[in-house]
Amino acid sequence: MGVALYQAKAEFFRMLGHPIRIRVLELLQAGPTPVRELLAELEIEPSSLSQQLAVLRRSGIVTATREGSTVVYALAGGEVADLLRAARRILTELIDDRNTLLAELRADGDQQ
Repeated sequence: MGVALYQAKAEFFRMLGHPIRIRVLELLQAGPTPVRELLAELEIEPSSLSQQLAVLRRSGIVTATREGSTVVYALAGGEVADLLRAARRILTELIDDRNTLLAELRADGDQQ
């Protein structure tokens, strides 16, 4: 694989690297969602949400459609939902491993 491919992958993960963007993607897993519902869930300023949605739209992983005066966002494909589920599994495993190590350290400290 060439450097350009690795660069593209790094850019993709950088684009995902914002808590609001991750939360938006998780909310969109439930299906297409109007902006007003995203705002209600996220409790952030409309301008902040608009900025983050623009990044997701430019990346091509979300789509926006207008229904009357409402803009509805959706995941562009199921792969993003798969990626989020995989990330959740990895994080859960990492946390479980850390908790196991922490319990072992505490048990070891109690014995000394």
